[in-house]
Amino acid sequence: MKGFDQILAVYNIIRPILDVGILTFILYKTYLLLTKTNGIQIIKAVVIIAIAYAVAQIFKLQTLLWLMDIIAPGLLMCFAVIFQPEIRKLFLKLGQSKWFAFGSRSKHSYVDAVLTAAEMLSKQRRGMLAVFLRQTKHDDIMSTGTILNADVSSALLVTIYSYDTALHDAACFIQGGKILAAGCFLPLSEQFDIKKTFGTRHRAGLGLSEISDAVVLIVSEETGAMSLAYDSELHYDLTIPELKKTLEYLLELPPDSINMVDTVDESKL
Repeated sequence: MKGFDQILAVYNIIRPILDVGILTFILYKTYLLLTKTNGIQIIKAVVIIAIAYAVAQIFKLQTLLWLMDIIAPGLLMCFAVIFQPEIRKLFLKLGQSKWFAFGSRSKHSYVDAVLTAAEMLSKQRRGMLAVFLRQTKHDDIMSTGTILNADVSSALLVTIYSYDTALHDAACFIQGGKILAAGCFLPLSEQFDIKKTFGTRHRAGLGLSEISDAVVLIVSEETGAMSLAYDSELHYDLTIPELKKTLEYLLELPPDSINMVDTVDESKL
């Protein structure tokens, strides 16, 4: 009985710590999800209204309290309508969280072909936009382009983007060793602080990363810089080793599954 009392005493000490720890973890994860969308604006708006209501209560501003009591239901409806895209993005990010991911994904050894093509196009100053699908499906966006369902190869990607064809100025979608579609138009980013020097490719790649878990590889036509957009962030001007390491992590590849080709005979493409 004494041992049980000791366990109970320890539990009573640990319980508040566990309670606060779990709540802190949930709030932190929620904050991270909000910062990956423009949903943080919702929090700012709620805080402003809460401050106004608190001031009205403290100083007994009856007219303002009366007015806020009347418009409160309408404000809730306005938040739901105005911030509907942000709320949708928040739940998309929540559903894409690795908390709910089970099992393992298949190996993607085709990534080496994509990186080889990206390196060649970078040297040629030709733009490229390649979307690596993960969990989120984008059939609606792929329908804006041309369905290919072709095996991934550096030759095919260089052919698409090296010449001014109908498919070169938009995105291709890649999954499971296949180029599912090309010439697809992506939604542009809604972020306000994007550098003005970034062109449409970077804004489009970042825009898709804001509404899904896709990883977008971008090759700049102006500078040849290779970048990745994912989790609502743009990682600009990465080297091939950095791209390889990041893609291995994001696509959950074995560390040595991507074997880059150091030299490529361009006459064969």
